[in-house]
Amino acid sequence: MNDVMRYLFAVCMCFCFGSLKAQTMAERLDALLNEEVLKTSEVGVTVFDLTTGESLYRYQDEKLYRPASTEKVITSVTALARLGEDYTMNTRLCHSGWIENDTLKGNLYLIGGFDPELMEEHLDSLVEAVVQSGIRYIADTLVADVSMMDSVYWGPGWSWDDAPYSFQPYLSPLMLNRGCVEVTVVPTLPDSLPVVECTPVSNYYQIRNEAVSRNPQAGKLKITRNWMENGNVISISGNVSKKTTTTLSVYPSQDFFLYTLVERLKQKGVEVCRQTYSVCPVDSVQTLFTLRRPIREVLKQALKESDNLCAESMFYHLALQDTLQHGITAENGTEAVYAFMKEALGFNPEHYKIADGSGVSLYNYVSPRLLLEYLKYAYYHREVFLPFYESLPIAGIDGTLKYRMKKTSAYRNVRAKTGSVTGVSSLAGYAKAANGHQLAFVIINQNVMKLRKARDFQDKICMILCQ
Repeated sequence: MNDVMRYLFAVCMCFCFGSLKAQTMAERLDALLNEEVLKTSEVGVTVFDLTTGESLYRYQDEKLYRPASTEKVITSVTALARLGEDYTMNTRLCHSGWIENDTLKGNLYLIGGFDPELMEEHLDSLVEAVVQSGIRYIADTLVADVSMMDSVYWGPGWSWDDAPYSFQPYLSPLMLNRGCVEVTVVPTLPDSLPVVECTPVSNYYQIRNEAVSRNPQAGKLKITRNWMENGNVISISGNVSKKTTTTLSVYPSQDFFLYTLVERLKQKGVEVCRQTYSVCPVDSVQTLFTLRRPIREVLKQALKESDNLCAESMFYHLALQDTLQHGITAENGTEAVYAFMKEALGFNPEHYKIADGSGVSLYNYVSPRLLLEYLKYAYYHREVFLPFYESLPIAGIDGTLKYRMKKTSAYRNVRAKTGSVTGVSSLAGYAKAANGHQLAFVIINQNVMKLRKARDFQDKICMILCQ
């Protein structure tokens, strides 16, 4: 066989082997469509080879589904593209008038910037900034400015009965500890009251401890608050057999923030006579302190841990950047996402429904193909891809994929965003194939009663993609 024939034979074998390999992947994915979980549910799947620019697999990828938290892919990619990775979410302290001796002869303004990661230590840094300025008495008023957003606490289509849970806090430009209190109960001697510890410490909420230590007859442990009355009485009842921590939302977030701030100021010897809500006249005040939250921190929390508040913060900051006005609404956020969808991706927003930034809303409807386009956009735009890819959960390693796909071909080779709400389980991200190619994929399982079965189905797809 001469050299030319050897070359032609090699090319032919490569072509045949490649076709067989692609066909085998498609066949294996098709075989999964016979899984038990799909007998009573629906699924949409799409797989794309980013290295070659070819579509590898499509099944019902044009149909509309509720995305659950894979909605955060849309929010995150849009935020990185529109706001940039150097964007910050700022909480500011300003004052009018002047400081004379230890007295501020004017107003102290606290301007909320919807920082979703402002914790107790950051609140203390705001207090310390006032103390370091020499202020010990505010002659006029401590004014909280929450004018960045409207006064609607929840996103459109959020479930009312999720109100007390930490994954659905009351939205506000001023959020302390994500608008939540961590309640820890520790058992003591049998039939005695357990110890209750709450963080952040504040007199804004009250504790009603009616629980019993190490007595099964006391019934199941229950930690809740009187949320139906918009109250902040945290009640603990039932049997406490071991140390238990629960996180509850507090109503409303900005009041919790302002009340606790005033408490901390007084503890440091700063007297506050009056406090109220109003708009800061930015042109006639001096900045005392600015707390900056890099979007990278917010992005990582939103994707790794599927934090709804962080996703909503990016959603509203997109609206703020787009409208450049106060009192922004969820609808403004939707309009900002739609504008990017149309201009950058070339998709018609009228074919989809985006109601919030986190995927909590019952109104969201997207297709696997649309989600795939966001993954492709990120991959082909390095300034977006690097922070986005770095923030995605890694199979078997961290985030919401920490306990999935261990001891499989997908271990460490899949980075993807999970999604789970009642009836919906989804997964969207990237997989590294054995040949070194980078694949993008989207899987949305709909109408699933047992989410574990849907996750098993998704994991099997990822294993095939990585083999």
